[in-house]
Amino acid sequence: MHDILIKNGNIIDGSGKPMYSGDIGIKEGEIIQIGDLHNEEARKTIDARGFYVTPGFVDVNNHSDAYLRIFQNPGLESLIYQGITTIICGNCGTSLAPLTNKDVILSAQKYADVRSVNINWLRVSEFLAEVERIKLSVNFGTLIGHTTLRRGIAGDEVRGLTSGEMKTMKKIIKDSFKEGALGLSSGLVYTHAKIASEGEMMELAEVVEDYGGVYTTHIRGESHELLEAVEEALNIAQKTKVKLEISHLKAMGKKNWHLMEEAVNKIETARMSGLDVNFDVFPYTVTGSVLYILLPDWVVEGGKNVMISRLKDPATREKLISEMKESGNDFSNIIISISPLDKKLTRKKIGEIAAAQGKLPEEAVIDLLIASEGRVVTMMDILSEKNMVKAVQNPFSIIATNGAGYNEEHADTGELVHPRNFGAFPRVLAYYVREKNKVSWEEAIHKMSGRPAKKFGLNNRGLLKNGYHADVVIFDPNAIQDLATPENPYRYSKGIDTVIVNGEITIEDGAYNGARAGQVIRKENKGWF
Repeated sequence: MHDILIKNGNIIDGSGKPMYSGDIGIKEGEIIQIGDLHNEEARKTIDARGFYVTPGFVDVNNHSDAYLRIFQNPGLESLIYQGITTIICGNCGTSLAPLTNKDVILSAQKYADVRSVNINWLRVSEFLAEVERIKLSVNFGTLIGHTTLRRGIAGDEVRGLTSGEMKTMKKIIKDSFKEGALGLSSGLVYTHAKIASEGEMMELAEVVEDYGGVYTTHIRGESHELLEAVEEALNIAQKTKVKLEISHLKAMGKKNWHLMEEAVNKIETARMSGLDVNFDVFPYTVTGSVLYILLPDWVVEGGKNVMISRLKDPATREKLISEMKESGNDFSNIIISISPLDKKLTRKKIGEIAAAQGKLPEEAVIDLLIASEGRVVTMMDILSEKNMVKAVQNPFSIIATNGAGYNEEHADTGELVHPRNFGAFPRVLAYYVREKNKVSWEEAIHKMSGRPAKKFGLNNRGLLKNGYHADVVIFDPNAIQDLATPENPYRYSKGIDTVIVNGEITIEDGAYNGARAGQVIRKENKGWF
């Protein structure tokens, strides 16, 4: 007898192949039978007539660790309501392990106040054991954050690493792979990683390739520097043969939108030459990022404390305001999302804050950064919808949230989170597949399940296939819809009837039942030494 029997569904298996009608039998957390199972019996039978049955979605660019959501809200409801059953964290250079000491995370953390969490681990193995103890609603894997690791070795110093320090870093990366890390991530746009040379990243990527991991990168620039930044990432992959994932590829600012096509062409050319390279994309023209990355490089060079000192200097301030005016960025339309400052500032545009204080928007940006010690997360409508369509359609793209898991009650904090935290995956299916017909159901599901699972080496996940973990989503193709908006992001998506995680029903009749059946995913140890 099956534990769960899904009958009469339209099966999209995650491989990209055409959908077909059939039944799925699940037992002890695994898919054990697919086909005509009308004579079979089960403890729980789900009639999926008129619904699509797909693998659980895999979000390879998730920040539920960096925003501390896995500790503060392990249900991660905004993700599970999207059909996400697996998240990969440790992205964009920031991971919660490995730590050379417990204080490292305090200096490396730019998204949330980590002092609210009891850091009782240092190694990746210890961190993953802690995540297992917490029990999440989704499966969890982690990358090694280059910035976190670098800060642990170099401290607050912004400089190149010595040969001894590089040796130490590579040893920690090797140990972390043996303990289950899936890859290495970099955030080369951020203060303490900007100094890292292409040579440094190439040395580390060689280690990643030796262990069969993925190198993911938030490239050095996504505005006028986009092409050079993409070329650097591709060059690292070409020289080392490492599997490459470019995180949230985009061209920021209208005057840079034209660069997106050439950036994608470079990726396609590299792919055709044999490189294992993909990029992920979140389906919104509104971005969400820390405010200081909009400043010129010379301002942030040397780290956060040095940056704050520069911003306080009257002569530097005058020079900076002049450069900000010439940058072409419309600072007045930036919306404050998350900060440690007065919650009355949240949801306001910088232009409104500046006008109330009788200041220029550029002055208001500087003052906000000083007052918050650099920890301001913002939203900006700065991307091209035309580019978004092409990115979603591209044969090498992967759908991801670049977000984190929340519940609706988090609205009470006054923080204005990005709608991608609640709606990214359903938005692709509702808008780009059903409404705009820009990509097929099968290809979209492949970008959400089979492709990312294969890319990140998630064994026996990402497909509806015998012997695979029973991570399954059942949804109404006519009703699936994102509801979150930049103005009102705290709204769960609708149209997903059932979500099964490792054989346990987690969304039932469209509602989360509190189950936390997620497993920690560790990279398979192949006898490395």
